[in-house]
Amino acid sequence: MSGFRHIADHLVHQGQVVGFYDAEFETDDGQRFLRDVVRHPGAVSVVAVDGDEVLLVKQYRAPIDADLLEIPAGKLDIAGEDRAVAAARELAEEVGMQAASLEPLIDLYHSPGFCDERQWIYLATDLTPVPMARDGLEEESMEIVRLTTADTVAAVLDGRITDAKSMVGLLAAARHLGW
Repeated sequence: MSGFRHIADHLVHQGQVVGFYDAEFETDDGQRFLRDVVRHPGAVSVVAVDGDEVLLVKQYRAPIDADLLEIPAGKLDIAGEDRAVAAARELAEEVGMQAASLEPLIDLYHSPGFCDERQWIYLATDLTPVPMARDGLEEESMEIVRLTTADTVAAVLDGRITDAKSMVGLLAAARHLGW
């Protein structure tokens, strides 16, 4: 370990999803310093494979004022909810599917230079339709997009898919499933 130690968080602003903090740290030789830190509850996402296709969503993302092609995902905003349960819930809400097989695939930190958000990515297979229950304005307007497994990898590599969690999840699924 580096010898750095977290001392305290000083809340600057609490938003609807994240908290913004001046976080105080100390080096192993006692020097103190501050960093801007965003605290996030964490999130789950799902690579949903239906035969030789992957289900994606095209969703508006306000921070970049653009639509992104992504794997279904959502934040861990229900206290005590198991991550796999949250992933199954997001899969049903966003693309109207239930998976007979839902397995952990990979996890990642998006932007650890300023944010503690951790994303757990699951692989969903053996899908069957269920009612969708979209939540929020962006989800109500999202579009389901199906790409073949081969085109999914190409979309990551040619820049059609630029969302980090989706890129990591899709490439991990491609390796895991041998696309």
